Amino acid sequence: MENVAKRAGVGIGTLYRRFPTRDALLAAAYSERFLSLAAASQARAERLDPLTALRMYLEELVAHTSVYRGLAASLGAMLQSGTPGCEATSKEGKRLLKQAQKTGVVRKRVTFDDLVAVAMATSLATEQATEQAGSSTARVAHLIGLFFDGIASGGSSR
Repeated sequence: MENVAKRAGVGIGTLYRRFPTRDALLAAAYSERFLSLAAASQARAERLDPLTALRMYLEELVAHTSVYRGLAASLGAMLQSGTPGCEATSKEGKRLLKQAQKTGVVRKRVTFDDLVAVAMATSLATEQATEQAGSSTARVAHLIGLFFDGIASGGSSR
C-alpha cells in the first residue's frame, strides 16, 4: 500500500481513508474490468446452452483474476466489496448458475461461493504454471473442465 500511495503521489493516510484495505483498493481498481466481464457474459449467454455459458463465465473470471499476481487470493472478498463491477460480476455468475440448475445440467447443491472458490484455486494454480511453463489458457480450460465434470448433474449425488 505504501508503494501505491507513493506512485499516486498521496500520503499513506489519504490512501487508507479512501481504501481501508488492500481488497477495497483492488475492488475499486478492478470495477471496470468486472463490468466488462459481466456485460460480455450477458451478451453471449443467450446464444449458448446454460452449461457452456457458465463455463465461459468461469474461465473469463479466472482470466481476469490472473492479470495481477496475488489477486486470486482476494477474489472472494473483492466480489463482496460492493463496487459496481464486483456486484455485476457476482449477479451474472449467480444468474448463470441458477439457469444451469433450472435446466438440470448443474447440481442443485452447487453455490456461487463454490464457483468463486474454483476460480480462486484455478487462478492460483495457473499463476504457478505460468511462471514455469508460459501460457496458462490451456491449463485454465483443463482445470475448469475437471470442475464442470464434477458439478454436472447425472453423476454422483455428492
